[in-house]
Amino acid sequence: MKKIYLMLMAFLAVSLLGVSCKEEEPFSTTTEDDYPKILDPVFPDWVNGEPAVVSQITHDANFTMKLTVTPSEYTEVTWLIDGVEVQKGNEIDIALEAGTYPLKVVATTTKGQSTSREGKIVVSPLQGEPWSEAVDFERIVSLGSRARLYGSNLSLVKSVSLGGKTVPVVATGNAEAGDYIEYDVPSDLSAGEYRISLVDVEGNSYGGNLVTVVDSPVVTGGFAHATSHSEWVMTGVGLDKIASLDINGTTITEFVRQSDNEIALTCPDLEDGMYVLKGKNNNGGEVMFYSSQKMVSEVSLAVSSEIVLWEGHHYVSWDLPDGDPNKTFNLIPLEAFDTIYPGTTMYISYSIKADDVYHQIRLTHVAWEPYFTDPIDVTEDGVYEFVLTQDILNTIKEKGGFICVGHGYYVDKVTVK
Repeated sequence: MKKIYLMLMAFLAVSLLGVSCKEEEPFSTTTEDDYPKILDPVFPDWVNGEPAVVSQITHDANFTMKLTVTPSEYTEVTWLIDGVEVQKGNEIDIALEAGTYPLKVVATTTKGQSTSREGKIVVSPLQGEPWSEAVDFERIVSLGSRARLYGSNLSLVKSVSLGGKTVPVVATGNAEAGDYIEYDVPSDLSAGEYRISLVDVEGNSYGGNLVTVVDSPVVTGGFAHATSHSEWVMTGVGLDKIASLDINGTTITEFVRQSDNEIALTCPDLEDGMYVLKGKNNNGGEVMFYSSQKMVSEVSLAVSSEIVLWEGHHYVSWDLPDGDPNKTFNLIPLEAFDTIYPGTTMYISYSIKADDVYHQIRLTHVAWEPYFTDPIDVTEDGVYEFVLTQDILNTIKEKGGFICVGHGYYVDKVTVK
């Protein structure tokens, strides 16, 4: 009996100990001095130096997300879209027009320590909605100038809104890059990046992504190479506002012709080599150059003294019908090859036609096949180097001439050296 009594007493003691433990209140070990962490969701790694997509939705759905952070009691979350604060708190639920949006979330403690994550939100348009997506340089626009947007269902659009200002559509049309509309950029905006909205006749608003408004000339093509004593053509926006160009201290103030989207000049007498090109606008500010996907105030210029076989601005598209002068480039006289020796390098300077869907160069002869080169895909202005062997020179003479074929580019100059 005594043994049973002792066992019951032991059991009772253990039970009371368990009750005592269960009744103890839980406590947090985090403090306001802890460094903040975003625990969930996990943002994917960046891709090619750009934030990755963290949310992909359609226009009829809101962007929603909930963050788990620590120390939760002492941390505030701020949400930024397009670099603008849109929400505070651990959750967001917001309607967005179609387009791609940069997202940044910042977690900050009461002691001022912070951490952040970045990603992209992609909002797709619904079937039949007006929609505009960047093709190329048409997204760089000059104050007060006429600009163009490419996309689909744009015939429904009656006006364009950007920077809090709404302007009417002044022209519509269709190009290989898709439907397009034209509008006049408000002259009283500040330079910067703006999100465009497409407005229909009933006042409904649809996403049109971003445009960059500039108040300074921006050269987008033709600045990478030039030939001494030859005409040199550059393209861009606001080029009628260029006052001078500078090549390693040689200042040029006189131009052959000058308009909003083109400037032509005679290249000075310079030795072959690499130079620095920059410029000034009418207000004394810097001319900008769009190079490698960014705006810069100085670029490298290659000057050479090759023999010029042809110079101009000839569009090429093998999609055009036979007999169209722009189906091929065949403007070099056959006799020009009589004095060219095997091993000579031909330089074909080209610039892309921004509103074409793709840009491809191929070199051949008048009979086309067999081709001299495989198709060459290009995405920006450049120079293609091509060695003229004895077999190639023989074929050019036998077949009746040299031609460039392909699609979506201009031949600007052909030289040999």
